[in-house]
Amino acid sequence: MKICVVGYGAMGKIVCEMAKEELAYPVALECEYKTLEETDKAFDVIVDFSNPANLDMIVSFAKKYHKPVVFATTGYTNQEELKIRDLSKYVPVLRSANFSLGVILLNRLVKEITPILKDSFDIEIVEAHHHNKVDSPSGTAKMLLDSAISSTEFVPNYTRVGYSPRKPNEIGMHSIRGGSIVGEHKVLYCGEDEVLSLKHSAHSKKIFAVGAIKAAHFLVNQEVGLYDMEDVLFGGK
Repeated sequence: MKICVVGYGAMGKIVCEMAKEELAYPVALECEYKTLEETDKAFDVIVDFSNPANLDMIVSFAKKYHKPVVFATTGYTNQEELKIRDLSKYVPVLRSANFSLGVILLNRLVKEITPILKDSFDIEIVEAHHHNKVDSPSGTAKMLLDSAISSTEFVPNYTRVGYSPRKPNEIGMHSIRGGSIVGEHKVLYCGEDEVLSLKHSAHSKKIFAVGAIKAAHFLVNQEVGLYDMEDVLFGGK
């Protein structure tokens, strides 16, 4: 299997280093190949660790040459997410807000625990990242929120300020930005006289590269469709 990595920032470089035995080449403005069309197309799967500005290029190329795509970029708009879903009608696509294997397990726990505790515990989500992260809340925090909402139909609260009391049917979402924090996510279930905390801390960006490469191996053997990291860990569709 040969991987083409789109993006040569911090994560793109790590993926290229960790996948060097399977790396075809990176595609980025600072690299030899600045667009996918400039390449020789001699690769099996695209791993995107760039930014949403490259989405149209990736979508058109993948459709034209029938290349599977692992989307590891965050910060997409709702309209851009729809473009990714549409692409999955033509080629295998894997989209995840986080490629840490530990985070995917955390998300599975949220899906299982929330229905049990929703009637007697308040739910709060806290995420922390380095000061250069541009999107907020993080894609991972949104994923955890979606998993909690799916079994509660609660309403997210992103701006708890002032003197209004907490509503019983809301989930608080809190973002912290500072220093060089790689990534921390915590889901709090706050009951009377007890608190259950589910927390994941990333200590290196390498964990995301490991997951993305594992996703690429999974995706090249799949049929057309939309997949996520739970399919990788717990079985494909």
